[in-house]
Amino acid sequence: MVELKRVRLVVSGSVQGVGFRMFIHRAANELELTGSVKNRPDGAVEIDAQGLPERLDELFQQAKRGPSRSRVTSIRKEEHIPDSTLDHFSISG
Repeated sequence: MVELKRVRLVVSGSVQGVGFRMFIHRAANELELTGSVKNRPDGAVEIDAQGLPERLDELFQQAKRGPSRSRVTSIRKEEHIPDSTLDHFSISG
């Protein structure tokens, strides 16, 4: 059986208004991850992603790089319990 992992990434820097959520949405779909990405009131972007560990690692690398107009200054990573109800990756808020 495949063991899924779930992580929450909080990405800080110039990450709102630069296409960051769409960038992450596209990457997550290509990596066949489930979860969501949303803007936070504090100016950060929050990514809740679930999938194979190596694909989550790749999403982390993509988030560090971001789209060309973004500037990532830090990423906080937390592991969470996988959620069997997640079945797609969406953009919210």
